[in-house]
Amino acid sequence: MSKKNHSFHLVDYSPWPLFGAFSTMIMMSGTVKWFHYNNNNLFLLGLLIILLIMFQWWRDIIRESTFLGFHTLSVTKGIRWGMILFITSEIFFFLSFFWAFFHSSLSPSIEIGGIWPPKAIQPFNPMNIPLLNTMILISSGATITWSHHSMMNMNFKETIISLTFTIILGIFFSIMQGFEYLEAPFTMADSIYGSTFFMATGFHGIHVLIGTIFLIINLIRLMKNHFSIFHHFGFEAAIWYWHFVDVVWLFLYISMYWWGSN
Repeated sequence: MSKKNHSFHLVDYSPWPLFGAFSTMIMMSGTVKWFHYNNNNLFLLGLLIILLIMFQWWRDIIRESTFLGFHTLSVTKGIRWGMILFITSEIFFFLSFFWAFFHSSLSPSIEIGGIWPPKAIQPFNPMNIPLLNTMILISSGATITWSHHSMMNMNFKETIISLTFTIILGIFFSIMQGFEYLEAPFTMADSIYGSTFFMATGFHGIHVLIGTIFLIINLIRLMKNHFSIFHHFGFEAAIWYWHFVDVVWLFLYISMYWWGSN
C-alpha cells in the first residue's frame, strides 16, 4: 500500500468470474438434462466445478483482506454498500414472487375455479412443519445475534459456540424443508398455486443453503483467528444475509402457508 497514493484496492486480474459463469452455465444445462432425461451427470460436474471455484475465489479474497491488508476503511465502506445493494436486489427478487402470489390469490380466475386455494389443491397445514421451520429460523436469528454481540465483546469462545448453533439450525431447516417437499400433496405443475409456492419457498431454501455455507466459511475463519472487533465485515455481511433470510421466511409463512391455505 505504501506504493499507492490512494486507499482503494484495484483488484488483480482473476479467472474466477469467467470460470464461475461457465460452470454455472454447465450446472444449469445439467439441471435441464436432469429434469428431462433423468440424468444428473452434467449437473454434478457443474456443481463440482462451482465448489472448486468458490474455494479458490474465497481463498484469494481472504488473502487480500486478512493477510495483504488491501481492505482498508475506504474499501470496506464500498463493500458494505455493495452488500446493502445486493440485499436490496434480493428483496425485489422475492417481491416478484409475492406479487405473483397475491395477484392470483386476491382475485382467483375462473380457470382455477374462482377460489383460493384452487380446486383439488390440498395445502400444507401451517401448524405442522412450517411452524417448526419458523421457530427454527427465529431461533437461528437469535443465535447469530448472540454470536455478533460476543464478537464485539471479544468473547471468541461464545462467538464460535453460538455460530455453530446457527449453522446446525440452518441445516436442520433445510432437512425439514426437504422432507416437506417429499411429502407435498401437490407439485409445481399444479396450477398457479403450485408454481408460486415452490418458486418462492424453493428459492428461499436455496438462499438458506447459501447462507449456511456463508456461515460455515466464517466459522472456519473464526477458528483461524481471521477476525477482530475492528475487522470482521465478512462475518457481519453473513449476519445481514441471514437476517434477510429470516425476514423473508416470516413473510412466506404468514402469506403462503397461513393466509394462503385458508
